[in-house]
This record gives sequence, structure tokens and C-alpha cells, in this order.
Amino acid sequence: MSWLVYRLTGSAMLLGIIGFTSLIPNFFITPLAGVLADRWNRRRLLIVTQVLALIQAAALAVAVMTGIIQVWQIILFSLLLGIINAFDIPLRQSFVVEMVSDREDLGNAIALNSSMLNSARLIGPAIAGLLVAAAGEGICFIINSISYLAVIMALLAMRVEPVSQGGQARRRILHELREGFAYTYGFESIRSILLLLALVSLMGMPYTVLVPIFAKEILGGGAQTFGFLMTASGCGALAGSLYLASRKSVLGLGRVAVMSTVLFTLGIVCFALSSSMLISLTSMAVAGFGIMTLLASCNTILQTILAEEMRGRVMSFFTMSIIGIAPFGFLGAGAMAGIIGTRETLLLGASFCLLGALLYAKQLPHLREKPQSLP
Repeated sequence: MSWLVYRLTGSAMLLGIIGFTSLIPNFFITPLAGVLADRWNRRRLLIVTQVLALIQAAALAVAVMTGIIQVWQIILFSLLLGIINAFDIPLRQSFVVEMVSDREDLGNAIALNSSMLNSARLIGPAIAGLLVAAAGEGICFIINSISYLAVIMALLAMRVEPVSQGGQARRRILHELREGFAYTYGFESIRSILLLLALVSLMGMPYTVLVPIFAKEILGGGAQTFGFLMTASGCGALAGSLYLASRKSVLGLGRVAVMSTVLFTLGIVCFALSSSMLISLTSMAVAGFGIMTLLASCNTILQTILAEEMRGRVMSFFTMSIIGIAPFGFLGAGAMAGIIGTRETLLLGASFCLLGALLYAKQLPHLREKPQSLP
């Protein structure tokens, strides 16, 4: 979608707007989805969100293939998908525990889930780059819409026992939302993790919406170059998730979160300064390894230490810290790239991420002394 926008307009600002509209619903809707995840059957809700996502993807494919697509329509489709994902993502995050019978396997399950996602990120962009060059963006959107059928069939085939919600009486949604916020804010280990993730999402993650500019303007390539860069990021992310999946214990994940943030920062800095395809690919792989290791390790820590009756709400704040905050960074990065340049924008964001990693590392010894402590 970002490549289509950049091909039609050549505007860095519009790249930021697309990133903003696709993710901003998470900032407002995700906390509500967390309450619903703690109230209702998560598998059934996931089937509904996947059906809606299929309809959105099919409509976008039709608009592109018929040639009627315009930038305002892409923004609208992006916003619709953002609304659907705002419900879908926290549901999926909290549903993982229902698929794992032994809680000791939870960390490995989360990491393996990440490895599957990143296998798709590895293969998908490479194929998409070739398809866009050969037949245009429409064929990619068609394949995307069809792919939802596999997800829906898998969810329908599952037979899982819903996790007990503790037998608590339901209260008003706003009351349960405030209850979840008070629990998250009062749990210092959780609060520190979410603040680190929010900073990285705001200042570091916007590099993804600027990749088309580097592919075309700095590296002198096209859709294939863009696909290769995203594939390199996916390779690094896959390596990171496999590394976490191979770990025997959750012990030490706090240190892993710090080191992965530093690696992500170094990857972004090298990518911003590079004019070489080889260095750019390597830098994207390092950044992908860092960001995926950070997200998966923090996910595992949270899923391990939180109270079961708060799982949906805490994971909704986890999603909000990553995806809900990111659109503000995308919009800001798109604007800043037009003012100070794309390289400078990435370097500025990377410096803030490094500062966040250092502050979190300084807190780690203190957090481990708490009754509710990090592993």
C-alpha cells in the first residue's frame, strides 16, 4: 500500500498519512477491545474480525484492479483496516494463552508465533516486489484477500477451552477499563516495559514508512529494491524470533530487551547513513532482528507476570504502546522528512531510542527487587 501511494504521488507526507490512518484507531479502540477480550469468547471474536478484514482486502483489490483507485480511497481503506485491526490484535495477543496448555511453554509459543509471522514477512515482500514489477500492485491485494480464508478456516477448526475469567461479575465497560489502567500503571515492571515500547514506536518504528524513499531516491531502485529491503528486515526478525524460541527460560529477558533496543538503534543509524545496497540490506536485517526480539521478549515478560483476569486489558495496552503510538511517529516522520531530510529524521529517532534503552537498563536492578518483578 505504501509503495502504491508513493508511486502515485511521490510524497513523503502522504506516506506518513497512510501510516497514520492505518494505525491511529489502535490508540482509541484497542483499550475497549481489551475489555471485550476479558469478557467474551476470543476465538469467535477473531473469526468476526478476520471476515471483516477479508471484505476490506477484497474491496481494495477490486478498486486497484479496475483502475479507479485514488489516494483518498487508499486512505479510507487504510483507516477501515486500522479499525478492524484495533479489535483483532489484542484479541490475538490474549488468545495465545488459550492455545498453550502448559504455561511453561508460553515463551516458546510466543516466539514460534513470531517466527511464523516473520517467515511470511521474509517471503511476502520478495514475491510482492517481483509481482508489482511484473503485473502491478493489484495482484498483491488479490492474494492478500484470499489469504484470509486460511486464517478463518484455521480458527473454525480449533477446539480450545476458553480460559476462565475468574468468575468475577461484569461491571460497566468504563469501570473495567479504568480498573485495567490502574492495574497496568500500578505494576511498575509492566509500566516500564510499556513506556520503552511506546518510545521505540514513536521515534524508531517510523523508519518503515520512509523505506520507499530510500529504495527509490537514495539506492536508485524500484519496487524490487523496496521488496528486498523489507525482506532483509523480515530475515532479521525471523532470526530474532528463532533465537527467542530456542531459549530454555524467561530468565534474563529484561537484559534481552535492552540489548535488542540497542541493536535496533544501530541498524537504523547504519541504514540512514548508507548509500550501498549491501550495507542497507545488512542494516535492515539488524534492525529487524532488534525490533522483533524487543517486541517478543516484552510480550513474553508481560504474559508471564500479569494476572489472568487482566490479560486482555494489559495486552490491549501492550498493543496500544506499539501500534497505537506508532501513527503519531509516522505522521511526524513524514513531515520531518520533508523539512530536515529522510536521513536526519531517522538519526533523530534512533538517538531517542538509544536514550530509552539506557534509561530502562538503569531501572532493571530496581525492578528486579520488586515483589512483582521482571524475570
